Amino acid sequence: MKRRTSLRSLALLPISGAAAATNIFPAQPPGFFNALDPKQPEPEQNIFRSIGVEPVINCRGTFTIIGGSIERPEVRAAMEAASQNFIQYDELADGIGQRLADLTGAEWGMVSAGCAAALKHVTAACVTGGNPEKLIRIPDLTGFEKTEVIVPEHSRNSYDHAIRNIGVTIITVNSLEELERAINKRTAMIYMMAYGASEPGQPMSVENVAKIAKPKNVPILVDAAAEVLTIPNIHLQRGANIVAYSGGKAICGPQCAGLLLGQKDILMSAWQASSPHHGPGRDNKVGREEMIGMLAAVETWKKRDHAGEWKTWIGWLNNISRKLSTVGGVSCSIFEPTELSNKSPVLNVTWDPEKFNATAEDIAEELGRTKPRIAVGAESSNGKTTIQITTGQMQPGNDKVVADRMFEVLTKKREPKPTAMQAPGTKLDGKWEVTIKFFSSEEKHDFQLEQDGNWIHGIHRGRFSTREVMGTLEGDQLKLRSVENPEGDFVPFLFYGSVSGGKITGNIFMGEYRTATFTAEKYRYKTKRNQISIPGGPPLAT
Repeated sequence: MKRRTSLRSLALLPISGAAAATNIFPAQPPGFFNALDPKQPEPEQNIFRSIGVEPVINCRGTFTIIGGSIERPEVRAAMEAASQNFIQYDELADGIGQRLADLTGAEWGMVSAGCAAALKHVTAACVTGGNPEKLIRIPDLTGFEKTEVIVPEHSRNSYDHAIRNIGVTIITVNSLEELERAINKRTAMIYMMAYGASEPGQPMSVENVAKIAKPKNVPILVDAAAEVLTIPNIHLQRGANIVAYSGGKAICGPQCAGLLLGQKDILMSAWQASSPHHGPGRDNKVGREEMIGMLAAVETWKKRDHAGEWKTWIGWLNNISRKLSTVGGVSCSIFEPTELSNKSPVLNVTWDPEKFNATAEDIAEELGRTKPRIAVGAESSNGKTTIQITTGQMQPGNDKVVADRMFEVLTKKREPKPTAMQAPGTKLDGKWEVTIKFFSSEEKHDFQLEQDGNWIHGIHRGRFSTREVMGTLEGDQLKLRSVENPEGDFVPFLFYGSVSGGKITGNIFMGEYRTATFTAEKYRYKTKRNQISIPGGPPLAT
């Protein structure tokens, strides 16, 4: 899903225009620090390495797990300037709201503590209407008139937790007809992801949804977190009431800031639901530094040489392509996306995994786990395997490092992977009681397994769901995979461990939720053995 998939590089491009727009934004902040710049301190002095953490060259995109984006120099300067004074936060919010309106053409603007917080605050605004008596009762919506949020099926995602945190009931719809039937007096708003629903003509586009929602006075919130900022705003033009962006993605503002644009009365209520005010949004505190930094990012966005940035990115990819194309069997192609989300050129590096004895996933692991660490995308299908190099957050000089490192890894001699699997050391058919130890709790699950040679299939029962599990057993080494996949969310359970003495012990990799340990023992039925008598016919009495 493309929900939310800085450039220090743009020190090469003009930035003086942004500084001229307002006196509080000097062109270059003092002590601007790029952990991967060769001109910066020696490795042992690097601020991350000083605590044992190795920096990453970002060829992946604006993913929060690796830091989102690099803040623009103007943003860093504005945040430093903001840190030198005290202000009254409501006055600051009003000033920023009007300035964002002037810059973008929207009716009003607001800065939040990230895009997810923005979704939460707007939901609170639509539920309360700006009434603080309601605000302080969230998430108990007893007695509230507005308690439901409608979400098209294609827009369900892990980020709608922010909306559900308010206590609303999510109503999922699959068509415009279902949407129209779902709207009622309890409907607080409609939430939509921009990606996949932003183009007019799509059945569930913002434009089509607005034709139904507007006459019924139901506001539409569009989540455009990973998109480039459009001025005038394309989603507001198509009928959305509010649009939300991540500050720390394409706009290259503060990583912990979000940007809201749209209808003023809703945004005033959203600000009321935000810190520094008490209530359900107090835990989403946004500081004066982030607020001014986000404004500086929008100021700078209007002055940036976007065509020049794109040309620079393409140049970096061409440099990498020239180097890697000299490797026999490797082909390179540049993809230039036109969608607004995660918009930056991508180099696809493709080869036959059988000839290289390595898949893209193998190479991505090696690049990500060894120095210099490089985060890339990986994909395998139809006998081909592809590394994806995304430019949007690459920094000057990264292209040479990436080209040299990938050349080294791709030309390394690798032995063919074993094609025959080691025979299984035991049989695992039956029911197993599984004890999982998480960081601070313990849960009981169970497996019902069937074994066909090396291959394992069956059922994994957890606390909340029952799902398919599959995997392999080679010797005493077991690998199993199941997925907890409620609507909009995804938690992988990758079990890997050893079988010994009728017991399985090992670890569980859970993706972004890190790891747990587990033990499993064959279930022993404790039911008392009794003969069963079958009657000869219907009972004579009941």
